[in-house]
Amino acid sequence: MWTYQDINVREGKSWTSSDGIQHPTNWNIWTDEQKVEAGLVWVDDPVVSAPVIDLDTQKANAIAFTKKTARELLKETDWQVIKATEVSDYSVPSEVSTYRAAVRTASNTIEAAITGASDQEAFDALGVAPVDDNGSPNGNAPIDDWPEEI
Repeated sequence: MWTYQDINVREGKSWTSSDGIQHPTNWNIWTDEQKVEAGLVWVDDPVVSAPVIDLDTQKANAIAFTKKTARELLKETDWQVIKATEVSDYSVPSEVSTYRAAVRTASNTIEAAITGASDQEAFDALGVAPVDDNGSPNGNAPIDDWPEEI
C-alpha cells in the first residue's frame, strides 16, 4: 500500500501533502516514480499468519464437530422415536433404528480415532480419504465416515 508520512493513502481518495497541495482521487494512475516524487512511499502489506492451534484444542474442536454432526443426522428421525413413545400402536421402522445405531457407532468410532491420534501427523491423516491402487478416492476420510442417510 502507498503511504504518506506513515499514513495509508487509499486508492480513490484524495490526500493532502504537508505543503498543502491536495492530490486528486485518481492519484493511483500516476507512475511509481511520480508517486515517489509526490512523497508517497510503498509499504508491503503485513504478512499475517494464522495462529497455531495446539493439538489438544484441534482434537477438542473435532470431537465437538463430530457430536454436532451426529446430532444433526439423528435429528431427522427424532420425531419417529418420539412418536413411538407417545403412540402405542406405532413403532420405529427397523431401517430407522438401524440407521440411528449406525450414526451413533460412527460417532463413537470417529471420536475414538480423534482421541487416539498421538501427534499432528496422525490427526491430519484422519482427514485424508483412502485411495485405490489407481489413486482414485475409495471411501470417506476416517473423520468423515458417516452412514448413508436414509
